[in-house]
Amino acid sequence: MGNPNIGKSNEKLSEVKKKLFYSNGFFFTLLRSSVSSQLCGWIDTLTAFLAFSLFDLTAWLSTAIGAFIGGVFNCIINYKYTFRAKGVAWRTALTKFAFVWTGSLLLNSFGTQEVYSLVRDWEWLHEVTGGIAEDGTFLAARLFVALAVSLCWNFLLQRNFVFKESRLDPYINRVLDRLGIVSKKSNS
Repeated sequence: MGNPNIGKSNEKLSEVKKKLFYSNGFFFTLLRSSVSSQLCGWIDTLTAFLAFSLFDLTAWLSTAIGAFIGGVFNCIINYKYTFRAKGVAWRTALTKFAFVWTGSLLLNSFGTQEVYSLVRDWEWLHEVTGGIAEDGTFLAARLFVALAVSLCWNFLLQRNFVFKESRLDPYINRVLDRLGIVSKKSNS
C-alpha cells in the first residue's frame, strides 16, 4: 500500500501548478509577470550595462537601448504567456504596449539619469559596489529605477489595459486599418 499523503501532496502540487500557469487572479498573474519581468529585466539591464561600459554611451542612451531590447521580449512573453491576451488582437495589444512601453522608456531613461546624477558622488555607494565607481553606481541606479517602474507602471498598465479589451480598442483598430496594418486573425 502506498502512502495516502503522497497522493494528496501530488494533487495539491498539481492544483498550485495549474493556478500558477492558468489563473488570472492577481497573485498568480503577478508571479508570472515577475518571472517575465525578471527575465526581460536582466536582458534589458545587461544590454544597458554593456552599452554603457563597452561603448561609453551616456546613462540615458544605454538605458534606452536596453529598454528597447527588453521591451520586445517582454511584449511577446506577456501576450502569449503572462496575460494570455484572449480577445485582444495582437496589433491592438502591440499598439497599447508601445504607448505604455514609451512611458516606461522615458521613466527608466530619465529616471536612471536623475538617480545616477544624484548618487554618483556618494562615497559609501562606491564602497558598497566594490570600488567599481562609475559603472557600479550606474548599475545601482539602473536596478533601483527598473524595479520601481516595473511594479508601479508596467505591471499595473499591462494587466489592466494593454492585454485586456478596452473601450479604446475599436478606435485603435480603425487607426491601424487606415494605416494598412491589418490582422489576418483578430484574436491571436
